[in-house]
Amino acid sequence: MGLRFKTRGSDSAWIDTVWTCTSEQVTAMTSVAGVRCGLVFWEQAGRAYAGITGPESRTGTAPVPEGATFTGIEFAVGTSLRAVPTPALVDGGIELPGTTRRTFRLDGTRWDRPGPDDAEALVERLVRAGIVVRDMLLVEVLRGHRPAVSGRTVERRFRAATGLTQGTVRQIERARTAAQLLAAGDPATDVVAKLDYCDEPHLARALRSYVGRTVRQLREGAGGAIALDLDQRLTS
Repeated sequence: MGLRFKTRGSDSAWIDTVWTCTSEQVTAMTSVAGVRCGLVFWEQAGRAYAGITGPESRTGTAPVPEGATFTGIEFAVGTSLRAVPTPALVDGGIELPGTTRRTFRLDGTRWDRPGPDDAEALVERLVRAGIVVRDMLLVEVLRGHRPAVSGRTVERRFRAATGLTQGTVRQIERARTAAQLLAAGDPATDVVAKLDYCDEPHLARALRSYVGRTVRQLREGAGGAIALDLDQRLTS
């Protein structure tokens, strides 16, 4: 019952994760804040669909196509689609028209719809075609390097590439990590210390804003369907 996720990491510098999901007897879920854009492909009642997903700045409730199967590609932070500015995708997305069970249309060209094992090959083709691009300044910043530009320039580039501020990106990523640690059984006090939260009330506020769950709900697996793989064990 609910949403069944399977998530893996990727060796591609352009991809953060590849995921699959099936929905069974669920029509709504708690959406979770996220900092990446990506591509999603799904089938329901014999029809095929494709879309572009955007970053989400907050938690909320979202509909789920019942009985659907999904394959998703989440790009690495700083990676985006040339034809669609990422800020325009924040808290939204775009369904791609003309999708069939074999192909989808993106940036004026038809591409083969990927399965979960074909994600890297598809993205490599999109990169070669100039459709998937990335801001190398952000890549260097995220690696801990200090670029020879002003902080204002870095912040402007962050907003252009992700639609979010650096601070928001850090807060969302930290809250998602906290949710997975709590769901795995880590005590709240340990999560506070490990992720440098000020205290447990600060952790609770972050979870409420970005994950839509309390510490107890995460620990007990309560609260209904959620758009986060809380059993995630990343493998390349």
